[in-house]
Amino acid sequence: MISVSENIKNITPYVPGKPIEELERELGISGSIKLASNENPLGTSPKAVAAIRKSLEGLNRYPDGSGFYLSRALAKNYGVDISQIILGNGSNELIELAVRTFVQPGDEVVSADPSFVVYKMITQAGGGTNVIVPCRDNRHDLDAMAGAITAKTKIVFIANPNNPTGTMNTRAEMDRFMGRVPDHVLVAVDEAYFEYVTHADYPDSLDYLKAGRNVLALRTFSKIYGLAGLRIGYGITSRELAELMNKVRQPFNTNSPAQAAALAALGDRKHVEKSIAVNNEGKQFLYQSFQRLGVSYVPTETNFILFETALDHAELYGALLKAGVIIRPMGGRKLRVTIGLPEENKRFVSELEKIVKA
Repeated sequence: MISVSENIKNITPYVPGKPIEELERELGISGSIKLASNENPLGTSPKAVAAIRKSLEGLNRYPDGSGFYLSRALAKNYGVDISQIILGNGSNELIELAVRTFVQPGDEVVSADPSFVVYKMITQAGGGTNVIVPCRDNRHDLDAMAGAITAKTKIVFIANPNNPTGTMNTRAEMDRFMGRVPDHVLVAVDEAYFEYVTHADYPDSLDYLKAGRNVLALRTFSKIYGLAGLRIGYGITSRELAELMNKVRQPFNTNSPAQAAALAALGDRKHVEKSIAVNNEGKQFLYQSFQRLGVSYVPTETNFILFETALDHAELYGALLKAGVIIRPMGGRKLRVTIGLPEENKRFVSELEKIVKA
């Protein structure tokens, strides 16, 4: 038998949200809704769809390995040099590239719990040591995370806003944290949901990067831009760090339709603004519904809400599945629901009410 390292053997695989087709096939039902994976319920920008169709004419050719046009647009949008942009097959690939580039076996990576599990998985797979700092009041405890940094620490992952709690850390908290981070540490700030944030005190990680700090901003087209199926994200960092990451990046890691769609979506501000408006409206409806039902929830800065009932998460999740509503169980009595279209939110609340009041 082929020998495999204990790091790999002991990884708990990531379990994605159940696809609608799989649920309906298993239960013999139809008309289901999926509110499990924080996808944009409005779908993809019409401009992006048109760009995808046009790109299909050149599928016999390899994609632009540098993603020049998309990278140039992103650089202009954020006021950085094109050499500071690195594209990825979703921001997940960029997380992996960061660990592969900067973490050697025995090095430490600091992250929070609960937070995006991929940080821990990739660190473990690469032979790094996970240093996990519990969240406090459902938010990253940045003071404790700064205190966990040692001479062996290579990366600190911060999800802001955080998944699965939906919470954010403020500018004052980030300022204090960055003031304690030594120069040998890369601060990777996962901002997959930053476009949804409404809080006035949300910090922009690019401010620290432009001040000369070792920061990697991780962003994606999977969420508000509605391109989850094409897997394209981007990182913004210093020219020197991007150059190092590009040394381990696979050639042609982002495909032609994804690059074309992302470029078109980036320019469709109307679709983004409509997505934000639908999300804010749905958020308030779900808040009011949870309050009416006596369901506790965590106020969110994202397009999902973490909530808790008196039922076990598996029990409630299973009951909702049978009703054709897919959400995300999170352990204990906690679950996460994506904010959907008005009719999807109403259906979720209707089915939830039947279960919790049964």
